[in-house]
Amino acid sequence: MRFSVFGSGAAVLDSRLAKFLPSFIREFQMSLVVDADGQPLCGTMSASAHSLTGNLIVGSLSVFTTLALVNADGFGFDGDFGNECALLLDGPGRTSSFDFNTNTIRGGPQGLGKSGQCITYDAINQAYTEARKRIHIPQPPTNGEWTGYDVAPIGELLLDISIQLTKNYGLTYEEVEKGLPRIDTSRTLIREVCPAFLANVECKPGKYRRYDGLCNNVKHPTWGSTNTPFTRMVGPLFSDGVSSPRISIRGSPLPPARVVSRTMHPDEGYHEHAATIMIIAFGQFMDHDFTLMGTPLDPVNKNEPEECCKRPPHLKNPYCMEIPIPEDDYFYRKFGVRCLDFVRAFPSVRPGCRLGSRLPFNTLTGVIDGNTVYGVKESFSRHLRSGFGGLLRMNPAFADFGLKELLPLKLNIPDEGCTRTNRSQFCFDAGEIRVNEQLILTTMHTLWAREHNRVAKALSEVNPHWNDETLYQEARRIIIAEIQHICYNEFLPILLGREVMEKFGLVLEKEGYWDGYDSEVNPSVIDAFSAAAFRFGHTLLPTSVERWSKAHKFIASKKLSNLIRRPYDLFRAGVLDEYIMGLLNQVAQAMDDSVTQEVTNNLFKKVGQNHGLDLVAFNMQRGRDFGLPGYMEFRKFCGLAEADTFDAMFGAMPNTTVNRYSSIYTSTWDIDLWSGGVSERPLPGSMTGPTFGCIIATQFSYARRGDRFWYELPNQPSSFTPDQLQEIRKARLARLVCDNTDLIDTVQLWPMVLPDHEINPRVPCRSGIVPSIDFTKWADPSGLPTGSAAFSSHTILK
Repeated sequence: MRFSVFGSGAAVLDSRLAKFLPSFIREFQMSLVVDADGQPLCGTMSASAHSLTGNLIVGSLSVFTTLALVNADGFGFDGDFGNECALLLDGPGRTSSFDFNTNTIRGGPQGLGKSGQCITYDAINQAYTEARKRIHIPQPPTNGEWTGYDVAPIGELLLDISIQLTKNYGLTYEEVEKGLPRIDTSRTLIREVCPAFLANVECKPGKYRRYDGLCNNVKHPTWGSTNTPFTRMVGPLFSDGVSSPRISIRGSPLPPARVVSRTMHPDEGYHEHAATIMIIAFGQFMDHDFTLMGTPLDPVNKNEPEECCKRPPHLKNPYCMEIPIPEDDYFYRKFGVRCLDFVRAFPSVRPGCRLGSRLPFNTLTGVIDGNTVYGVKESFSRHLRSGFGGLLRMNPAFADFGLKELLPLKLNIPDEGCTRTNRSQFCFDAGEIRVNEQLILTTMHTLWAREHNRVAKALSEVNPHWNDETLYQEARRIIIAEIQHICYNEFLPILLGREVMEKFGLVLEKEGYWDGYDSEVNPSVIDAFSAAAFRFGHTLLPTSVERWSKAHKFIASKKLSNLIRRPYDLFRAGVLDEYIMGLLNQVAQAMDDSVTQEVTNNLFKKVGQNHGLDLVAFNMQRGRDFGLPGYMEFRKFCGLAEADTFDAMFGAMPNTTVNRYSSIYTSTWDIDLWSGGVSERPLPGSMTGPTFGCIIATQFSYARRGDRFWYELPNQPSSFTPDQLQEIRKARLARLVCDNTDLIDTVQLWPMVLPDHEINPRVPCRSGIVPSIDFTKWADPSGLPTGSAAFSSHTILK
C-alpha cells in the first residue's frame, strides 16, 4: 500500500509570482488527477512543486514531485523502524546527513536502487532529539484535563521537527502540507509525548455531551473537541513555507497592520439601517461559543502579555510579533507610542501527533454547545454550579429589591479579563472567560444563566423526583437547544440572508426531525472563520452604548471603551434592564469598512491612560500569524470573481475603498482577508458580502451537519421526543428577554431588528404572542431518583 502525490512542474519566476501563487494554493487544495485509464490517483494534487526557502518562493522547472508514504509492505511495523522509509521524495536528489546511508551507500531509498530520497524514521528521531534539547515537555496533567499550556509545548516540538525536516530536505509546499502530515509518528520517538486524547480514544454514545467535545463524533473522537487544530478552507501561506508570517507575493513586506487599520478602516460613523446592537451582543456570545485560540498569557493575571515592545530582544516573549506604529501616526504619535504588544498563537498538536506547517488550535469546542454558560471542563462546570436543584451559582445582589440575580463574582484571579480600579472591585464569572470583555456581552451571559435556572426550576416542578445532576443536565440540554434554535432561526437569517441560508442548508425544519447528521463532516472551527470572517461584528460596534427606559425612551450613554472589561454599572439596581432596553432600541453601526476609534485607538485602555490598543490591527496581524492567504484567494475558493488589478475590484466594493487599497498594497492578492471581507458590498437581504457570507455559512453548515447532539436529530441517545422538539421550536430571543428581566414588559418580536409597527411590532410579554415552552412535555413517569438515564459520552483513553 502506497500513498502517492504527483505534481506537475512549472517554471515560475518572481515577475510572474503575483499571478501564479494564489491559483497554486487553491489548485493544491482542491484538484484531482487521474491516470492513463481515467482512474483517480489517491490523494493526488495537480500543482507545481515549490521549494520554500527563507523568504523566497523558488520555482522548479518541469520537475515531477512524488511523495510516497510507505507502510508495512515489505518492511513490517514491529521492531526498529530506524532505516525504514517514512516519506519517499521523488525527483532531484537532495542532501541530508541523517539519511546518507539509506540514500547513497545503499543505492537509493530502501537500498533498492530507486531514484529520489527517503526521509527515514531515523531522521525524524534525530530531529526529535534535537528539538527536545530546546523545548521542555512537562508531565501530562494528573487530572486528565489538558489545557492550552499543556498542549503548546508538544505543538512547539512537532513544529520544530517539521521545520528541521523542511530545511534539511528542501521540502516543497505540497510535501510540507500533504506529505509530512501523513507520516506515522507513532513509529517514532514522538509517541513518547503524544497526548492520549489525541492518540487512542474509544467512545460510547451517551445522552449528554462531554464538556470538552470529545466523542461528539464516535468515529472521529477529536473532531470539534477542545485544544485541537483549526481546519483550513485554503492552504496556508507562510513566507518560509512552514511558520514565518506571510509577506507580499512579490517578495516584499506587507504594509504594517496599523497602517492598514488607519488607512482602510477610519471612523466614519455610518449607521446600519435596521439592525440593533442586540445582534452584536448575540453575535459575540456565539463567537465565544465557537473560538478562543491558544496564546501565551501573562503568568500573573492571565491577560495579554506585555513582553514585547518595551523589552530588549533577549527578554522578549518568544511568541512576540509586535505591531510597529509609524512615526506619523495621527493618534499614537501624541503619546510617543511606536509599538503595540502582540503574541502569536501556540502551534497545535494534530490528531496522532502528525507533522506539518504551523497550525493554531482552538481551546473551545467547534459545535454550539453552550460553553459560554457551562465551560469546557467538567471541573470548571462544577465550580459554576450551586450543587442543588440543578442550578447555577448566582449573586443575589438585589434580593432586598425583589430583583433577579446577577452572575457570581470572579474571585479566582480577579484581574483576568477585568480592569479594576481598586482591589475591592470584582468582575463576573461565567462559562467563558471573556464574559467581561464588554458590558453588553455581560448582559447576554446574565440572561442565559438566569434562563438555565428558570428551566431547571420548571423541570423540578414537573419532576420533583429528579436529583441535582439530572435537573442540571436536562436543563443544560434544553438551553443548548434554545441557543442553537435562536441562532439559526433569528441571528443567521439577518446576518446571511435567505438565499445564502438555503444555499448552504441552514434553514431549520418547521416540524418533525431533521436527519442530516454526517459523521464525515468535521465541525472543527475553520481558521478563516476564527481569525477573520466572524470578526465582522467589529465594524458594527457603536462609539457609545445607550441605556433606555422600559417605556423605550433614551436615558443616557457611555463610551464603549469605558465599558470594555468594566461591567461595574450592572451592580446598580435596575441598570441591567436599562442596558438590555438599549440593545433593543439602539441602532448598530453599518457593516462596512468603517470602525469606531473606541476599538482602533482605545481597546483595553488601562485606568489613567489616554490610549489603548487597535483591534483592527490585531485582526490583520492574527490573520498573518495564522498563515491565512490574502482576501482574493478566498474569493476564488468561494467561486467569486478574482481581480488581478485594483481597477478590476471596482463594483465589489466602493471606489474610494479600492483607491485606498492601491495606495498601501502592491497587489490585490496581498489584501488581508478581514479587511477585504468587511469592505465588500453586502449581498441582497444580507449584512455580509459574498466572501464572508461563504465562510460563515460554511462554518455553520459544519456546526449543524457535524454535531451528533444537534437538537433536531432523530435516533440518537440525545434526541428529544417529537413533542419536546416542537416545544424547543418556540424558543425566541424575545421570550428570553421577557422571562429573565425585571422591568421589561414590551419587546419587539425580532429583538435584533429595530421595531416597526407593521413588520416588527412591540408586543406585551404577557400577551401570549411570544410563545413559551411547555415543560410538561418533559414529565418523567418513571419516578426514579435520577429520572432519565443520566450518563455522558464515555471515553476510554487507550
